[in-house]
Amino acid sequence: MTEKKDLLSQLTINRDDKSPDGTSLVALGVIFLIALIIGIGAGRYIWGGTSTSNYAAPEIPSQQKNTTDTVSRNSIKPAADKMVPGPTASAQSSDDAVLDASGYIIARRMATVSAELTGRIVDVLVEEGMAVKQNQKLATLDDTLAQVGLDLSKAQQKSAQARVQSARASLKEANRVLKRVESLQSSDFTSEAALTNSILNVETGQAELARALADLEAAGLDVKLKQERLNDHTVRAPFAGVVTIKNAQPGEIVAPGSAGGGFTRTGICTIVDMASLEIEADVNEAFIGRIFEGQRVEANLDAYPQWQIPARVIAIIPTADRNKATVRVRIELLVNDPRILPEMGVKMSFYKE
Repeated sequence: MTEKKDLLSQLTINRDDKSPDGTSLVALGVIFLIALIIGIGAGRYIWGGTSTSNYAAPEIPSQQKNTTDTVSRNSIKPAADKMVPGPTASAQSSDDAVLDASGYIIARRMATVSAELTGRIVDVLVEEGMAVKQNQKLATLDDTLAQVGLDLSKAQQKSAQARVQSARASLKEANRVLKRVESLQSSDFTSEAALTNSILNVETGQAELARALADLEAAGLDVKLKQERLNDHTVRAPFAGVVTIKNAQPGEIVAPGSAGGGFTRTGICTIVDMASLEIEADVNEAFIGRIFEGQRVEANLDAYPQWQIPARVIAIIPTADRNKATVRVRIELLVNDPRILPEMGVKMSFYKE
């Protein structure tokens, strides 16, 4: 029995005894609670401050706000006064410009040079970028048949010249016989029939000579025709300029227009007269009243925006484009510079003066 009581006494909880482990747990709980409260407060502060900065501007007293606006305007105004126009700005004030427009550089004289007849190209004597003079040889075609035709015409011309000489000799002899017969007729030593026959021979000789001379003239014209046909096998520059496009190579067939079909070239090269460059602009018809002939223009190439090019209005084309509601304006460039090239984009300002 004693042992059982001892065992029961050991199982009894002594509530007056406070274990140090329980105190530690309570302290840890208190610390955790304080940390949690501090964390919640910090979170509210942080999130509340961020939300306020993003969605609501801090209130500023009216007096302080007015002072801030005044200072801001005073600090910005001098900076604006010190601004200067960029490189593309006109030297004149903006009040002088009545209209700004854009356009392109075009060449008034530009030609795709082709042969006047169909033939095979033997040689092309130019390349892109080469400067050519008027009537300079650009290419040659196979002229074998043309040369043979010219030689034949020259031979026929020589034959006609020989017939003329023969007709003249025959006429000369007929005239001599007629004179002798007339002399005999005056002395009654010949008949009237002989005199008539002599006169007929002279008239026949004159007709033969006239026909021979006509044949000689026709032969001469045929020689000129064959010579021109032979010259057509040489393609020459119609005016001085620069070759911008080379369209054909030796061995290809060239034909005027589309006469040779789809497998032939229609041009040897393209030549541009750089002295004929000008600006073409499409101006809205609502503003065409601001443009007049002789008007001063300042142009800026897109490739050289800092370069001010003086120009003037040449003509206003007296028709409008109904699709674009624009009127075409021609503008003359007052300078000739190798930097100005066809098809370049250009911006321009039209001035009152």
